[in-house]
Amino acid sequence: QVQLVESGGGLVQAGGSLRLSCAASRLTFSRYAMAWFRQAPGKEREFVAAISWSGGGTAYADSVKGRFTISRENAENTVYLQMNSLKPEDTAVYYCAADPRALAIVTMTLSVDYWGKGTLVTVSS
Repeated sequence: QVQLVESGGGLVQAGGSLRLSCAASRLTFSRYAMAWFRQAPGKEREFVAAISWSGGGTAYADSVKGRFTISRENAENTVYLQMNSLKPEDTAVYYCAADPRALAIVTMTLSVDYWGKGTLVTVSS
């Protein structure tokens, strides 16, 4: 079955950086929009960033715009999330997601085709 495996989470001080990776297997990666979502303790899962199948289009939540960058390498079936200027409110479990629909739809729904199991990011103040 399809697998999305996140890595790169950890503990970082406020103002620091982390790079998350998500390796996909058993799907035609280049046909899927990829996205990152996050869920903080006691809160609902929320959209963070998404990238179109070609990498030509990206979208970000307002809360991370200008600080996070999503990218993908189709030859390696991997999507990345570079997170800079991290804040304590960025603390959450970060989930990778894959969906074949248009980028605009992926940014607005939690009903995506595939989810990873998540990686924890903790930002200390």
